Amino acid sequence: MEQTVEQKLKALWALQSIHTKIDKIRQVRGELPIEVADLEDEMAGLETRLEKIRVELDDLEDSIVKRKNMIKDAQSAIKKYEGQLNEVKNNREYDAISKEIEIQGLEIQVCEKRIKEAEFEIKNKTEAYEKTKENLDFSKGELDVKKQELETITSETQIEEEEFLKKADIAAEKNEERLLKVYNKLRGSYRNGLAVVSIERDSCSGCHNKIPAQLQSEIRQRKKIIICEHCGRVLVDEEIASED
Repeated sequence: MEQTVEQKLKALWALQSIHTKIDKIRQVRGELPIEVADLEDEMAGLETRLEKIRVELDDLEDSIVKRKNMIKDAQSAIKKYEGQLNEVKNNREYDAISKEIEIQGLEIQVCEKRIKEAEFEIKNKTEAYEKTKENLDFSKGELDVKKQELETITSETQIEEEEFLKKADIAAEKNEERLLKVYNKLRGSYRNGLAVVSIERDSCSGCHNKIPAQLQSEIRQRKKIIICEHCGRVLVDEEIASED
């Protein structure tokens, strides 16, 4: 059976009233769910950074070991060449071996320089690692606190919210599909989720703009669905609003 305009308005208001109660329950949680998600993202970023620093430190340690081995090889080569100097037969051989000793000496200097640079980098990266670890530990503590707060609030309100959600599903079924689409679109357009509002002090309780007396009279007659010319919300009279 086709609903009257009055029945449609009452059905819309009933749905809005339930959704408003759900919204108030969720408001109690405030920004906690967002804060928890942000902290989890921040921690993931810090853990990624720690892993990157760990890899860099390992690479630097490996490079030091490699350079130290190169120094040992160069020192062995110098010792070998110095032994050969005692057996040279002419200046050409002496100059060639002396050149090799000089090259190995330069190789040692380069390696020693690279080792010092790596050690300096290790010092800086270790400090960065410790600072990042400190930030991660702090964020973990913050996350634990926020999660506990959210869990407490959620456990206190979850049953009530679930009951209202079931009621909202039932109330939604009592609304005409076309109006329900309009209602859902309006609800998503406003942060406070109000799609259906009442007249309060001769004004729209959604945007607080004045409603002309003639339009107020038409709203009270409930012969057609009237929207606020300023905010586009569906308007109901005070009597329907008081039925919640």
